[in-house]
Amino acid sequence: MINFNGYFIEDSKELFNANNRAFKYGDALFETIKVKKSKVLFLEDHYFRLMASMRMLRMEIPMSLTLEFFENEILKTVEENKLENARIRFSVFRKDGGLYTPLTNEISYLIEASKLNIAIKEIYTLDIYKDYYIYSGLLSTLKTTNKITNVLASIYAKENNLDNCVLLNEKKNVVEAINGNIFVIFKNKIKTPALTEGCVKGIMRKKIIELISENNEYSLEETSISPFELQKADEVFITNAIIGIQPVTNYKKSSFNTKITEELAIRLDNLV
Repeated sequence: MINFNGYFIEDSKELFNANNRAFKYGDALFETIKVKKSKVLFLEDHYFRLMASMRMLRMEIPMSLTLEFFENEILKTVEENKLENARIRFSVFRKDGGLYTPLTNEISYLIEASKLNIAIKEIYTLDIYKDYYIYSGLLSTLKTTNKITNVLASIYAKENNLDNCVLLNEKKNVVEAINGNIFVIFKNKIKTPALTEGCVKGIMRKKIIELISENNEYSLEETSISPFELQKADEVFITNAIIGIQPVTNYKKSSFNTKITEELAIRLDNLV
């Protein structure tokens, strides 16, 4: 069952017509959220990121869309699907009508809940996707439904027996992986692409940065990273709200350790 504006509908039922703006213009945002033992993880972070993104896209935020409402609608959807642990996609899109200029800035929302399947792979291969680039602008930091570069990179990864790909920006610097932010470790220094490089402002990225900042053993740098630097790294890992931390073991001809990555994963588990 899916939750469409507070009403539960069979997921096989058709919902939208040809005027849907998410379909026609990608005029939509989404949050991917992890629910564990009927608890919404990092609830406030997801909520406030969504609110900030909606303001940036000039969507009208309903007075009813409070933090409590956000949490309750998610948990109601999880319960309706008879789940305890779930992967949630909370989508928000502008209501139908208009061409590029919308008829209204009012929004609809759609909540999908699926069984949570997490598998951290022991061998994880990575390479560069170079056919198309992500623009290093502020809009790229939002989780909009404009993800065609990620789709094409996923097809490339599948065709080349890769687990993931590194996406680059127009300056040919590292931005992120297909499905998460990327961190690179050099001894006791940990680097991640700055938001100005065009990476998504990930919730797990934020949590990892906080973990590292609280630890005097490591220094953190949000900066530009070249693809060549990946080959010289000691460790590389990918983060997102569902998997937490996924260690990378192979990139081109380079092989990586996972010692510090595994330590950070344990600390992250202690947060939830």
